[in-house]
Amino acid sequence: MADATVDELKALVKGALRQYPDFPEKGILFEDILPIFQSPTTFQALLTAMALQIKANFAGNDGPEVIVGLDARGFLFGPTLALQLGAAFVPVRKSGKLPGAVAEAEFQKEYGTDVFAIQADAIKPGQRVVVVDDIIATGGSAKAAGDLVKQLGGVILEYVFILELDFLHGRDLLDAPVYTLLSGQPTKLE
Repeated sequence: MADATVDELKALVKGALRQYPDFPEKGILFEDILPIFQSPTTFQALLTAMALQIKANFAGNDGPEVIVGLDARGFLFGPTLALQLGAAFVPVRKSGKLPGAVAEAEFQKEYGTDVFAIQADAIKPGQRVVVVDDIIATGGSAKAAGDLVKQLGGVILEYVFILELDFLHGRDLLDAPVYTLLSGQPTKLE
């Protein structure tokens, strides 16, 4: 795995995805990332490809100090990625799921609104942060997570995703660079 190129790692990850037509509704081609985690080799390929991307952009001591993972799929790989990068992991959860003082941010979903929360002492002012999640669609949840990081004084270096639903232009809402491991995935059935 250490000698594999980023393109080889991406191909391995992409090959693990499963597609489900007409889920969750007719006309949608759902990309299922869960098979990635059923194989230690594929899971490691995902982590290595993401870590290489982050290290390439932020060499030396300018790399992330904190990886923020979004509820819930950002929790699948965020902690392990943080460990590989020598960074802390901080979860962003749905409102009401975290103890203690929290900061909250509302975001727009496809059918209404929701609220994300982060523990108020989870990020120190000036800490360098990378936000991770499985998919960027409309960008609303990632933007809310970024808003929370900024509320606590953190500095967002980058947003990192496994997949991007390009046609929804979610990256346009974000105010830091966006990296997607696999982009241009078909998501609408013609």
